[in-house]
Amino acid sequence: MSTEQFIQGKAQGVIEDLYGVKPDISLVQIQKTRKEFEGDYTLVAFPLLKMSKKSPEITCREIGEALAKSCPEVKGFNVVKGFLNISLSLEYWANVLNTIIANKEFGFKQANSNDKPVVVEFSSPNTNKPLHLGHVRNNLLGFSISRILEKSGKRVYKVNLVNDRGIHICKSMIAWLKLGNGETPETTGKKGDHLVGDYYVRFDKEYKAEIGNLVAQGMAEDEAKAKAPILLQAQELLRKWEAKDPETIALWSKMNGWVYDGFEKTYSSLGISFDKTYYESQTYLLGKSVVNDGLNRGVFKQKDDSSVWIDLTADGLDEKLLLRADGTSVYITQDIGTAIERFNEFKFGEHIYVVGNEQEYHFQVLKLIMKKLGYDWSDALYHLSYGMVQLPEGKMKSREGTVVDADDLVSEMVNTAREMAEELGKLDDLESEEASQVYQTVGLGALKYFILKVDPKKNMTFNPKESIDFNGNTGPFIQYTHARIRSVLRKADNLAPAITIKPENINTSKELDLIQMINLFPETVGISAESHNPAIIANYAYELAKEYNQFYHDFQILKEANPGIRSFRLELSHQIAEVLKRSMWLLGIDVPDKM
Repeated sequence: MSTEQFIQGKAQGVIEDLYGVKPDISLVQIQKTRKEFEGDYTLVAFPLLKMSKKSPEITCREIGEALAKSCPEVKGFNVVKGFLNISLSLEYWANVLNTIIANKEFGFKQANSNDKPVVVEFSSPNTNKPLHLGHVRNNLLGFSISRILEKSGKRVYKVNLVNDRGIHICKSMIAWLKLGNGETPETTGKKGDHLVGDYYVRFDKEYKAEIGNLVAQGMAEDEAKAKAPILLQAQELLRKWEAKDPETIALWSKMNGWVYDGFEKTYSSLGISFDKTYYESQTYLLGKSVVNDGLNRGVFKQKDDSSVWIDLTADGLDEKLLLRADGTSVYITQDIGTAIERFNEFKFGEHIYVVGNEQEYHFQVLKLIMKKLGYDWSDALYHLSYGMVQLPEGKMKSREGTVVDADDLVSEMVNTAREMAEELGKLDDLESEEASQVYQTVGLGALKYFILKVDPKKNMTFNPKESIDFNGNTGPFIQYTHARIRSVLRKADNLAPAITIKPENINTSKELDLIQMINLFPETVGISAESHNPAIIANYAYELAKEYNQFYHDFQILKEANPGIRSFRLELSHQIAEVLKRSMWLLGIDVPDKM
C-alpha cells in the first residue's frame, strides 16, 4: 500500500465518522504537499464540502483533528484555505524504510499469468540501410517501455517487424546490380547493412542524374521523375519479387542476409533484444487476403484501374489505398495482416506500435479499418508516437547519406566517455580492462539517458558532448552517484548496517526527504507504464541522485560518531543505490560499481 492510499483510507474513515457519509474513495484526493508548505501529503477539501456542509477551512480542520486523534502515524497538520497539509511521524517513515529494506524487489511487480499480455513492436527497420540516430530513439523507447510495463506487472512480448520487401528494398538491389561489380561485405570489409545502405544512396544519386538528363532533353520534371530508367527497373524488380522470380528472390535473400548480420551487431552493442522477429515478406500476403475478403464484404471499394481503397471521409479522414492497380500491397496492407496474426498468437490486451509521429495518420487509419472489418480488439492498438531526433546541425536524410549511423554513434560515445574520464581523472584507479568496460557502460548510458529523459512526444536535439557531462541531468551523473554510494558501502564493510531502522536515528529533514523519494519509486514506475513514458523514470532517477549528493556533501556518513545514525545512513544509502540501479535498468542502462 502506498502512502497516498494509506492516508486516503484513514481519511475516508474519519470523514464517515464526522459526517455520517462514507465518501467514494475518488473524492478523497491526496497529493504530495508542495515544497513551499509544511507537511508531507495534502488532502483537498473541496470535493467533500457537500458532505460536511461547512467551509473548506472548517472541513480541513475537523478532518485534521480527527486524523491526529485517531491515527498515531499523523504527528500534525496545518490548513491553507481548502487544503489540509498532513505531517507523518518519524515512526511511520521508519516503518516505510523497514518495509522497503525487506522487499528485495521493491518497486517491481510480478506479472499475473491470467492477465492479457502486452505486445510492443519496435525497431521495424528497413533492409535498405543501417540503423541511424532516429532508429536509436525508437529502439531505446521500445526496449525501455517494455521493461517498465513488465515491472509494473504486465506480461510483455517484445517484437520486431523487419520491412524486408518493397520498392525501397528494390532500389538498393537495382543499384547494386548496375553499379556494384559484385561487391560483398567480405570483399569491402564493410558491415552488410552499411554496404547495402551505400547502394540506397547511390540509387538516389543515379536517379537524380537521370531525371536531370530527361529534363535536359525536354521532358517535364514530373514525367521525368516517373520515367527515369533506374526507377522503372526498380519497379520491375518489385513485380518480379512478388511473382517469386527465382533470380530476383536469390539476390534479395543474399542482400537481406548481409543486412541482418549487420543489424544483429548493432542491436548487441545497444543491448537490445526481441522475443520474436517478424518479416514483412512473410506477413503481407495475409494482409492481401484480408483486403480481398473486405472487398467482397463491401468494406473496401475497387476503382476502375483495379486498385483497392477504403473511403473514410465520413469519419473525418480521407480515402486510403490498400492495393495498387498492379496488385502490389502497401504498408497498411501488411499491418492489417500482422495485427491479426499477432492477436491470434498472443490474444493481447494491448498492442503498442513504437513509431515516429509522422505516422500518426497511418495508425489512425489502421485502427479504424480494423474496427470496420469487425475486430472488436481494435481499441487495443496503441501508437506510441515519438518526435524527431536531430543533431545541432540539423535534420538527417537517409537517401542523401546525411544520417548519423548508429554504430558510429555508439563508438563516438564510448570514445567521448574515455576522453572526458581521462581529462577529469575519474578512472585513474582502475585497471585498463576494467576502465574500458566502464567507458563502454558510461558512453552507452549517456546516449540512452539523454534520449530517454525527453518526453517521447517531443522533438529533440541530440548533443553528444552535453549528454556525457558528469554533472547535471545526464546518465553519467546518475551512474557516478551509484558508484559513489557503492564506494561508501565498500569502505563501511566492517560497519554493519542496521537491520531495523529506528525513528530516533532519523534526525534531519534531508533524510526524511530521501525516504519519501525512494518510497515514490513504485508509484513512479506505475505512472511511467500507464503513460508509456520512460522520461518519468529518467527524471525521477536524476532528482533522487541530486538529492543524495546534497545529503552526501552536507552530512557525515562513515565518520558519523553515533553508531545508530551511521548504520541508518549506510542503509539509506544502500537503498538509494538499489533504487537508482533499478531505475536505470528500466531505461536499459547499466550502472558500474566503480567510477
